Amino acid sequence: MTAPSPRRPLAVTLGDPAGVGPELTLRAWLARDSLGAPFFVLADPRALAETARRIGLAAPIAEVSPGEASAAFARALPIVALAARAEARPGEPDPAFAAATIESIERAVACVRAGEARAVVTNPIAKATLYAAGFKFPGHTEFLGALAQREWGAPARPVMMIWSPALAVVPVTIHVALGQVPRLLTRELIVSTARVVAADMARLFGVTKPRLAVAGLNPHAGESGAMGREEIETIAPAVAELRAEGIDVVGPLPADTMFRPAARARYDVALTMYHDQGLIPAKTLAFDSGVNVTLGLPFVRTSPDHGAAFDIAGKGAANPTSLIAALNLAARLAP
Repeated sequence: MTAPSPRRPLAVTLGDPAGVGPELTLRAWLARDSLGAPFFVLADPRALAETARRIGLAAPIAEVSPGEASAAFARALPIVALAARAEARPGEPDPAFAAATIESIERAVACVRAGEARAVVTNPIAKATLYAAGFKFPGHTEFLGALAQREWGAPARPVMMIWSPALAVVPVTIHVALGQVPRLLTRELIVSTARVVAADMARLFGVTKPRLAVAGLNPHAGESGAMGREEIETIAPAVAELRAEGIDVVGPLPADTMFRPAARARYDVALTMYHDQGLIPAKTLAFDSGVNVTLGLPFVRTSPDHGAAFDIAGKGAANPTSLIAALNLAARLAP
């Protein structure tokens, strides 16, 4: 067994307790020799122990404080106990346990702010379950931005990036209905998103002059206005503004051709105009190894690039590859 890193641990959140997050966390700890840093999970110790028992995983747990996590990591999965209960039935999402999901995220961010953790790695949540409990944010990304402002006292501009060795993609509009995209898509939104991407590709990933490729919104990037004018009136002016600032950017490009291998070799990050335009190619190319990275925050946050998977929760079938990739990327990016 490799000795645990003396560096501060990563803080892993619970996710939806009825989903695959508990099993993924246990399996990631069992694969600890492949990890770049120790971690602790903010969870209900009894619920994690029951998950391990149910699916037959020999994963001992240790209830610890964040400062004790690294020392405990080699012998047991370190758990920082939540105040809220999280004993959900696998595969049965219940708004009664939303408080535990939210508390876990809030405390993970607070641990990073206090210097007790290096980065936040989030397990998958179920937005509908949180909405039913009164959650007011569209998703993880927006909630983390609000927490960053609360903890650090300055506005944050969170940007969601799906990263893998094969493709990095940033949707400019995220968790909104497709019919709302043309109204929400503005020159200012494209420019502000691209600025965050360019800055954090340099700051976090070490790409000193990142190459950005901006997709069009309409088929064939609008076909010179024949299939829509957003490319002419909104996207192309944004690209021109970014170029004037010295950012290496091309576009608007037809989305149906910009993800083939030869095209991907010409850029570091693709900016797409809506969620599925970017996440379909990202998840097709790297579903198991893709990582959700939130740019524009004063801390590093990564997450598996998949959902809570209620259909397989509690059945011992969850694949921890994406969570392990998220843990390793967080260890790589965080100081």
